[in-house]
Amino acid sequence: MFENLQDKLDRAFKVLKGQGSITEINVAETMKEIRKALLDADVNYKTAKTFTDQVKEKALGANVLTSISPGQLLTKIMNDELAALMGGEATELDLKNNPTIILIAGLNGAGKTTFTGKLALHLKNKGKKPLMVAGDVYRPAAVDQLKVLGEQIDVPVYANIESKDPVAIALEGIAEGKRNSNNVVIIDTAGRLSIDEALMAEISEVKAQTKPHEILFVVDSMTGQDAVNTAKVFNDRLDFTGVVLTKLDGDTRGGAALSIKSVVDKPIKFIGTGEKMDALDIFYPDRMASRILGMGDVVSLVERAQQQFDEQQAAELQKKIRKNKFDFNDFYNQIQQIKKMGNMKDLMGMIPGVGKMMKNVDIDDNAFKSVEAIIQSMTAFEKENPDAINPSRRARIAKGSGTKLEDVSKLLKQFEDMRKVMKQFSNPAAAAKLMRNMPKMPQR
Repeated sequence: MFENLQDKLDRAFKVLKGQGSITEINVAETMKEIRKALLDADVNYKTAKTFTDQVKEKALGANVLTSISPGQLLTKIMNDELAALMGGEATELDLKNNPTIILIAGLNGAGKTTFTGKLALHLKNKGKKPLMVAGDVYRPAAVDQLKVLGEQIDVPVYANIESKDPVAIALEGIAEGKRNSNNVVIIDTAGRLSIDEALMAEISEVKAQTKPHEILFVVDSMTGQDAVNTAKVFNDRLDFTGVVLTKLDGDTRGGAALSIKSVVDKPIKFIGTGEKMDALDIFYPDRMASRILGMGDVVSLVERAQQQFDEQQAAELQKKIRKNKFDFNDFYNQIQQIKKMGNMKDLMGMIPGVGKMMKNVDIDDNAFKSVEAIIQSMTAFEKENPDAINPSRRARIAKGSGTKLEDVSKLLKQFEDMRKVMKQFSNPAAAAKLMRNMPKMPQR
């Protein structure tokens, strides 16, 4: 999302590289480049100007320690100010009411129905018992779409296809939720344009009658400043409690994420990062600021890993590694868990320094396909006993997986090398010895 902005900020920071101190002149030049970079990213003009003025003021007022270069100091100030610009800290949903009523609003095509499903799954995974209410009575197949999503994530959907009254449907849905002890009721609504007074009055009436505890405004982040302007109009009518940015995995410059908090003074609560139902993240301004500046986001990477990896399975796996019993069944399961963590390039971007290295590299999300095909072409015996895969077995596996014999041999060699390293690192004493014997990097 922020690759283009990241490149331009890098160029702006080069003004200070090699400078012994921060001065009015070099800071002014750097701020000029940063302001241009923000405007190119479709950030609101007033927001960009206020932001660079604040960074400049803090930079000129800071004492540069001898161990910190001017460029490093400005990066730190930029990181803090970007996080503050986007809200400072994550804002959780208010879920203390039973049932908690959440109203979803936004423009046509912003992704409200998909987000409704993603939010339901997110809350279900947190131990809640959600109900989704199909309140879009205008878009063809909107009700069917929500029902399909409900089946996918095993969350009930209330719908009344006989009614064309969204207020009545919302109230019926809340009553249904209370009857079935659903502690969260999520009401999906029709997309509407801010200039359509009848539809705006309708959503205002839905709010008045249902008295939601949360009103989430869903924004397509690819619309840039249009998204921010629309959010302001909707906020004036609905006084929503939070913003959801969808399609952040698309071709967007990031202006909405950087501008919306300062314009409507409402927090971004969630971001949609893909098409899959689990591609929904809580929005952390400080982590996003670090990613914009190319500093990675290790915390989010670890959290994604923790969501996919079971502690008991990990303990059992460690025992197998120590006994050198790690086999292709285990390897295949690890691949599936890594794939669930999300887009591979996105994951690489969370590692400090790696994002910049990978920006011009295409990482195919189907990169595991040939490896999976090879493993799936093995017999149960072969998966459990990799050492027993002889040349004739290799030839059969290659034919069955549609790969070449050398591909199978290469995977077997890599697998064996990996097993050796994993076994060494599972033993603390052996790992320490291995680290000591590693060649030292030459000093610059």
